[in-house]
Parts: sequence; C-alpha cells; structure tokens
Amino acid sequence: MIRPAGPRDVHFLKDMLRHAYYWRATTVPESGEPPVQRYVERWGRPGDTALVAIVDFQPVGAAWYRLFKADNPGYGFIDEETPELSIAVVPSKRGTGLGSELLDALMAKARAEGYSAISLSVEKDNPAVSLYERHGFEPVREDDGAYTMRAELTGQ
Repeated sequence: MIRPAGPRDVHFLKDMLRHAYYWRATTVPESGEPPVQRYVERWGRPGDTALVAIVDFQPVGAAWYRLFKADNPGYGFIDEETPELSIAVVPSKRGTGLGSELLDALMAKARAEGYSAISLSVEKDNPAVSLYERHGFEPVREDDGAYTMRAELTGQ
C-alpha cells in the first residue's frame, strides 16, 4: 500500500533520507544528520509532497519532492518551478519493485499537481540510475560523479 505522508511521517522521511544518502553502506548510522538534511528540514512548506510505502503494517519506503530556491538549491536543482525528488526503500525490500511503484505514484502526483517536470540527483554508479531511466529521467548535468536527471511530466 502507498499512502500520502503527513507531519507524523517526518521522522520516517529522515530515516529514509539516511538510507538514500548511505546507499552503499551495509549499515546506516543511527545518529547524526547527513549533509542532505535540507530535503526534510522544516517539512510542510508549500510544494512539499511525500508518499510512504507500507508492507505488513510497517513503513518500508518513501518518495517525496520539494521545491528549492536558486539561492539555496538542492543537488538536483533545475529551477525554482521544478520539484526535486528523493526516494529510498529499506535495504530488505530493495529489488522488489517497490521503488518503481513509489516513483510511479509520486510522478503521477506531481503531474496532477501541475508540474511539468521533476528532477533528482544520483551518483553515477548507483544501481537506481537504471530505475530512473526506465521512468523517463535523462541526465542534464554531471557534477562530482553524480548526475542531475530530469523527467518530463507533461504529455504522459
């Protein structure tokens, strides 16, 4: 089941942010904020939208987007009108199709909210690159071993 996230899910989004940031690690640090905290801090701003995947009554993945300003951009910043996507699935549920379901649902939500495109940042060697490509994301920039990718949402 995929459901909309609310204020009660911010802690889980922070956990998922750690999973996304430390995707190579076999264990994720329990404390300390990764340098990508901007993707969840002060959650609930206009444009903040999130979905949570539930399996056996437990949250196991999340996908969300938010808008950034040019003077404080995210890593996958395109412009102030293009929301930037974050997504993570707990390691035990990766490879099950859950990430694809979350991505489909979040892209549909962004399309319904009137966005014409969505962006993200991903390290070039992250296996998720192929997932993003299957969902229409294309690299628009490469910086420090990471792609900024963009997917059109109109006409789909």
